[in-house]
Amino acid sequence: MYRTFYKSPIGKIEITGTDKEICSVNFVKGKKAGRATGLSPALKKCINQLDEYFKGKRQIFELMLKLSGTDFQKAVWLTLLGIGHGETASYQDIARSIGRPTAVRAVGNTNRLNPIGIIIPCHRIIGASGALVGYGGGLWRKKWLLEHERKFLIKNRTASNLGQSPKILRRAQDKKREGHK
Repeated sequence: MYRTFYKSPIGKIEITGTDKEICSVNFVKGKKAGRATGLSPALKKCINQLDEYFKGKRQIFELMLKLSGTDFQKAVWLTLLGIGHGETASYQDIARSIGRPTAVRAVGNTNRLNPIGIIIPCHRIIGASGALVGYGGGLWRKKWLLEHERKFLIKNRTASNLGQSPKILRRAQDKKREGHK
């Protein structure tokens, strides 16, 4: 297992992984940082992509991820990957998308336990009312990340992709429509 640190505009990030996969991406809280152990090819690639992301040049991460968790947790985390850059979804949207519409609290707890922040965009999850709620890195970072993504989304969007919504939201919206027929 390798460990390194990335200095982002909103704080130090610890990244762990193997030669090929990323295992965790988390903001360092206080002075709890461990020691860097070196860079694997996967960590180098992650640092480069995070750098591009923070410069507004990357909207989709292309990394191999090593997810450790229950089948339910993995389903939630994989679904989060379907939320588009600069867009948001609610816990309810995620619950519906994975076919567990009553598991809203479990989705929220799983979102909180996301080991690969930013890459698996748990910061894009908001409350049903549209309010910013819960983020392990702090609500100020969540707000910063969403504003950052929206700022560069507007700059980078072309006429060909205007109006596209992430698959997850389309599925949730389709289910809502089916229920109202």
